[in-house]
Amino acid sequence: MAKSQWSFKSATELSAALAAKKVSAVELAEDAIGRIERHDAKINAICVRDFTRGLEAARAADAARGRGETGALLGLPLTVKESYNVAGLPTTWGFPAQKDFVPGEDALSISRVKQAGGVILGKTNVPVALGDWQSYNEIYGITNNPFDLGRTPGGSSGGSAAALAAGYGPLSLGSDIGGSLRVPAFHCGIYAHKPTFALVPPRGHTAPPAPPLPFDRDLSVIGPMARSAADLTLLLDVIAGPDPMEAGKAYTLALPAPRHHELKNFRVLVLATDPVMPTSASMRDAIERLAANLGKAGVTVTRDSPLLPDFAASTRLYMRMLMSFLAASFQPEVYAGARAAAARLSPDDTSLAAERLRGIALSHRDWVMADGARARLRAQWRELFRNFDAVICPVMPTPAYPHDHSDDQEARRIDVDGKDFVYVDQLAWPGIATLPGLPATAIPLGLSPEGLPVGVQIVGPWLEDRTPLRLAELIEREFGGFVPPPMFDD
Repeated sequence: MAKSQWSFKSATELSAALAAKKVSAVELAEDAIGRIERHDAKINAICVRDFTRGLEAARAADAARGRGETGALLGLPLTVKESYNVAGLPTTWGFPAQKDFVPGEDALSISRVKQAGGVILGKTNVPVALGDWQSYNEIYGITNNPFDLGRTPGGSSGGSAAALAAGYGPLSLGSDIGGSLRVPAFHCGIYAHKPTFALVPPRGHTAPPAPPLPFDRDLSVIGPMARSAADLTLLLDVIAGPDPMEAGKAYTLALPAPRHHELKNFRVLVLATDPVMPTSASMRDAIERLAANLGKAGVTVTRDSPLLPDFAASTRLYMRMLMSFLAASFQPEVYAGARAAAARLSPDDTSLAAERLRGIALSHRDWVMADGARARLRAQWRELFRNFDAVICPVMPTPAYPHDHSDDQEARRIDVDGKDFVYVDQLAWPGIATLPGLPATAIPLGLSPEGLPVGVQIVGPWLEDRTPLRLAELIEREFGGFVPPPMFDD
């Protein structure tokens, strides 16, 4: 079958085509559905299909356009991560015991997407409890990377990233606490934005069978994914803003404009590797090329600064605070075993694995002290962003690696240029933005020598999400962006 002219267009391009009546919402939905039906047996990105209701929404969007109505997403086909509540569809988070849980109402972000005219075609696969950089579970099976079916698409929003790379619509929704937006974007060569903490209300992005109450999960955010940088802003503007049940009763959102509109005015700090979690040669080479290109475009590029918070110290703090939060949902016997193991740790053991164990056993008093350390860390970042507009750094140390579904993630290893590192230690790079709650935009930089996507994240100042997003748009415009996987180009 000949490749459709619409399959890999951006949401912005498709919106213009819809407005100009060059294509209908039904035709776009049918195009995406056709690709899913042709290709998803191999990729397994879409775990829950909702084609009948999707086509109904597309017909309604076409009728609305015919009446002269508009909407930011009107008629655009998209997918959403399985972890979002969509009324009438199962929400499992990969837990076999929850395979029949069906929420009765949409998550707030889903309601906002629908109100903006978005056409939801289905839900995308996740790891159990959203707790891995690979996307597999007993209910829905394994999701594969469209660039190499034997490798991970990333996680936990791996299904969403794979769907975008394969041309299943121009937009998707994901979430992130340990890189779960940025890591799959990196491994599948697409774009994602981790918003400033609490910028997008998470109500309804809730593990079943919990009720969808307003609740800020510490460190965790939900956000947009796309094949083009400008599309991230399009979707973010739809879902951002306070929950009308809570802060929305009194406050409205007014994000500041980007600091600059031209590349030459940006001041960036570029990091390529660190002893805490070294990066591979392919990653370093990609970052060096980007830094050189930015310099030629007039960007003020700095490679080192005493203003950068201590990466090792902040990574250890992140491990403790992350695991303290996640451990609240551990089964009692698992929690008890981890506490016992933490009690046996030597005080001199400052490995990241040790810090994760300590985090599981953190007392409330210790957590409050850690939160104070985070407040000081945020102050350091504020000082840094008086002198820089963005920090460009790795998302992960290597391109996508072969599937490894062994049970104990702490026992897994990641190969970085022939040397083994602890799999979970890769949290260090996503954590650079997660712990202080900063916005971070993941962008692709092309392919490695092995044909696998590589990219970086652009970390920006607190609540200045439009700054890294704008820089991402300018880099895409100047140097190129998403490259479709060759095996799924029809």
